[in-house]
Amino acid sequence: KAAKEAEIAAGQAQLDTKQQDLASTDQKLAQSKQDIEDTRNTLSAEEQFLLMLKEKCSMTDNEWAERQKTRQQEMEAVSKALEVISGDDAHDLFTKTFNPSLLQTASHSGSKAQASQWLAKAAQRLSSPRLSVLATRIRLDAFTKVKAAINEMIAQLGKEKEEEIKHK
Repeated sequence: KAAKEAEIAAGQAQLDTKQQDLASTDQKLAQSKQDIEDTRNTLSAEEQFLLMLKEKCSMTDNEWAERQKTRQQEMEAVSKALEVISGDDAHDLFTKTFNPSLLQTASHSGSKAQASQWLAKAAQRLSSPRLSVLATRIRLDAFTKVKAAINEMIAQLGKEKEEEIKHK
């Protein structure tokens, strides 16, 4: 009888141990299920953020490419105007018409008008208010002021380009 009671006591102890193990395992299972749910929610939020970020980066890249293209076109337009202003035709016209005794108060030089028209067209095509202002200045100001403004605009465009590259 003592052996049977010892066997029953050992079985009861084993049952208690198994019940404790089962409770511990159930607790770990519940915790693991909660952890996997939290991880899936976090993953979903991160994937949505990634999609939004990719879209924003794509838009930013497209905007940057468009600004670069516009900046290049502006620089070409300004260079062309400077070429017209400082070309041989403009120089020849200036030397032919220059007479210190007859100082003109207003001039309607062909190359000056050509440069102004060319810049005005480029300003409309590119929707660039700076080129439009420059075209107006050509019509109203002396060539030295225009050349200085063109050089200043080229320098400013170069700085903006560098800033955009640094910003990107």
